[in-house]
Amino acid sequence: MNTPTTIATHNGSFHADDVFGVAVLRLLHPQARLLRTRDAALIAAADFAVDVGGEWDAARGRFDHHQRGFDGARASGVVYASAGLVWAAHGQSLVVQQCGVADAVQARAIADSLDRELVQHLDRADTGAANAAPGLFGLSALLAQFNLPWDRRGSAAEDDAAALARFEQAVALVTQLLLAALDQQRARHQGAQQVREAQTLLDGRVLQLPRGGLPWREVAGAEMPDLWFVVYPDASDQQHQLHVVTVEPQSFQARKDLPRAWAGLRDAELAQASGVADAVFCHNGRFIAGARSLQGALKLAELAVAAPLDPK
Repeated sequence: MNTPTTIATHNGSFHADDVFGVAVLRLLHPQARLLRTRDAALIAAADFAVDVGGEWDAARGRFDHHQRGFDGARASGVVYASAGLVWAAHGQSLVVQQCGVADAVQARAIADSLDRELVQHLDRADTGAANAAPGLFGLSALLAQFNLPWDRRGSAAEDDAAALARFEQAVALVTQLLLAALDQQRARHQGAQQVREAQTLLDGRVLQLPRGGLPWREVAGAEMPDLWFVVYPDASDQQHQLHVVTVEPQSFQARKDLPRAWAGLRDAELAQASGVADAVFCHNGRFIAGARSLQGALKLAELAVAAPLDPK
């Protein structure tokens, strides 16, 4: 009979880095047995050791960062905790497994983006480099709430059983979040490629997207410096929308605003002001407008491009 894969981590209180590391390895090895212990012999015999054991050797499944002399750090300077060590070794494989991404470059890019947006923050919180978020608002802080409070402790055996059950609850939560985050990252990377391949109009000032929901903001901000506006279908409102491109993805400052004369107008008023018969609305902030047809939205875009820039 084959011996089941064993994942060892420490017992007692747990943190986001050991929970996350175990969740990743459990997804890759669904039949694995979990062992929470500090017994050195049991840890040495395990296939994987996460946040315990005093070794970092990815080839042997050792993912601890507490040992003296540990100097593992990313190129960004963020020091690894166990979450990051596991992810660096196995994140790309998990992307391939869960997202069906066969292209190695794209799988690596998805794994790296999840590292930047999530795993590095778990590591920084675990190593004390930064409080990832104030109060309880942050995955590290939220997962800590699964630990046993001081006044619910009993005998050593009772505490071990309760801690194991709570650890499993935390792993289940992280697994669910991780799978959802991976799917979002996959969609973002694949959608970004569709944005790059979309048609540009009016000397590169307008990007026409084939569908709504594509992640165009980062691509437009980083790769399309001449772009002012994006046109895309909005199936929920059965219209096509015209959106400004901002100077940075998270900024509210547009490279060029929609015409001031359109601000806050709807339907017949906007149709009269713009000359576009099926115009539907223009937000008072002049960052988005819409028309019932693609032709109407493209006409709004043409007029917006031709309009004079607002004085700064």
